Amino acid sequence: MPDGLLGAADARAIAEQRGIRPTKQLGQNFVVDANTVRRIVRLADVGPGDVVLEVGPGLGSLTLGLLASGAEVVAIEVDPALAKALPDTVGRLRPEDAARLTVITGDAMRVTRLPAEPAALVANLPYNVAVPIVLHLLEAFPSLDRGLVMVQAEVADRLVAPPGSRTYGVPSAKFAWFARGARTGSVPASVFWPVPRVESQLVSFERQAAPETSATREQVFACIDAAFAQRRKTLRSALSGWAGSPQQAERVLREAGIDPSARGESLSVTEFARIAAARP
Repeated sequence: MPDGLLGAADARAIAEQRGIRPTKQLGQNFVVDANTVRRIVRLADVGPGDVVLEVGPGLGSLTLGLLASGAEVVAIEVDPALAKALPDTVGRLRPEDAARLTVITGDAMRVTRLPAEPAALVANLPYNVAVPIVLHLLEAFPSLDRGLVMVQAEVADRLVAPPGSRTYGVPSAKFAWFARGARTGSVPASVFWPVPRVESQLVSFERQAAPETSATREQVFACIDAAFAQRRKTLRSALSGWAGSPQQAERVLREAGIDPSARGESLSVTEFARIAAARP
């Protein structure tokens, strides 16, 4: 167990001692490769003075690496057994860092308060809920100005897709409201336990200012949802229910300077903001 990080055998031993078995329901695929942890921590560029938010710490592989960087870690874990085990694991393997760890047992999509303002999100996210978790945390914690998350490759594509691309959609537009993201590298399935059947990608992001608009975020997001509910339809048709009628949708679109015959996948989040602001 060099430098206090977990290997595959160490992770399995902790799980066996605690009677923990990974479940599909919670999307649990634990990182069990120390080199991958070192790589993530290096790419995340966190260290002393940083408060890092980690979601789904699991058996603690990434947590230990983040603590080794000198950062303070606030970890949110939905599984009570894992949440209970994590402080013991850190206390045993990196006792000098234990005081910089706070563990919160709960659902990351419901957490609205933390004991410290996080500066960075670094996490191996449960793949089935990765997008809503990222969007919720960016909204709930304005202090989050950067991050590095490990997600399913398809999710990574949807998060960072630009307007006009095949994978651009609701996650892309909503994520762009908060941040600018990029794929940072792939992660082989062999570093996880159990081994997932999907490819994984790292996505880095930096917060950016939301578009200037008189519309609220909720109003802009409602417009985005309506535009992509029926992807193949023109905006005039797709936004008819949202605006009140096809005629009203056309009026709003023209006022916003958007071609009513365009489709949602061609618009940036700034253009969606203009549409939302033009709705009476």
